Amino acid sequence: MPHPKTVEEMTECAGPIECDVLPKLIQVTEAAAIAAAYQMGRGDKNFADQVAVAAMRRMLNKLDIKGIIKIGEGERDEAPMLFIGEEVGTGKGVEVDIAVDPLEGTNLTADGCPGSVAVMAMAERGGIFHGPDIYIDKIVVGPDVVKYENEHPYEKIDLDAPVRRNLEIVAKALGRSIKEIVVVILDRPRHAQKITEIREAGARVRLVSDGDLMPGVATGIRGSGIHVVMGAGGSGEAVLTAAATKALGGKIIGRLVLPSVANGMPREKIDAEIEEKLPRLEKMGITLESLNEIMDTDKLVPGKDVIFSATAVTPGHFLHEVSLFGSGDARVHTISMGSSGAVKFTDSIYIKDKQKNPLYL
Repeated sequence: MPHPKTVEEMTECAGPIECDVLPKLIQVTEAAAIAAAYQMGRGDKNFADQVAVAAMRRMLNKLDIKGIIKIGEGERDEAPMLFIGEEVGTGKGVEVDIAVDPLEGTNLTADGCPGSVAVMAMAERGGIFHGPDIYIDKIVVGPDVVKYENEHPYEKIDLDAPVRRNLEIVAKALGRSIKEIVVVILDRPRHAQKITEIREAGARVRLVSDGDLMPGVATGIRGSGIHVVMGAGGSGEAVLTAAATKALGGKIIGRLVLPSVANGMPREKIDAEIEEKLPRLEKMGITLESLNEIMDTDKLVPGKDVIFSATAVTPGHFLHEVSLFGSGDARVHTISMGSSGAVKFTDSIYIKDKQKNPLYL
């Protein structure tokens, strides 16, 4: 009797980055997460970020890749490690572009709150959007909504549509009523009006103080309890979300927006930010007019061989926090995925002395 060859077929669909680099990438995010976990609840977000960055960079430089950081810790004069444009890896092997956030949710880690992760994505050269360090106003939805849009071409999520209209489409796609839909949005004054509109439409709002990256990933996972992510947040986080969303079959749409504009600052503040950021924007081929262009998943992550890994530091929406056993031993929980569509939840246990810390369930 014929039997399905699922693993063989999906392995054949995987590119060289997914086949050769993804298993090692998991260890990169796990190293950063463990380093950050030792600073959980200690109140020093900068040091928590610093140790995560250092651990991630050390592990990256052991990989046989020719990597360039496209989304990182900032410009070279702002970030000593994992800065935008930095070359990482051994210089051997495949050429990759990298998007990285060694500690997404620095405040969450410092305060011992849920939701912080170490996260990274890679793709072939030119496969990751090299965007400026400003905001992206976005909507993230899962594969059920994408399927519904394909079947109903006149009903699509639209950044410029009323909130209620977008939520109606999501509800139809999921076979639910709007009152059953959960929308995650950053708890910021700039989102006050949108939060009101979501509630008036009848949906439920889950406010997060920091970190809407993993909620965006969660929209592509049934049972996560998150159906939509809305609002303006960091462009780097949006690119990382897009990498995972692409692998999961979901969708992100967004447009670049200056923080001063998103936060409703006075005209003089907006003009000052334009003067400060415009030279760098223009070097990236971005004009003030093109800020209004809608970007989708393939614009943010155009790569064909894309991989993504995220390891929880504190408890997450679907990941477990780092458990520390003493002497550097730890247990970590990671989600990883690639363009083939294969997704792994990895429960890793690192024990140096098995007699001192025997393995247990």
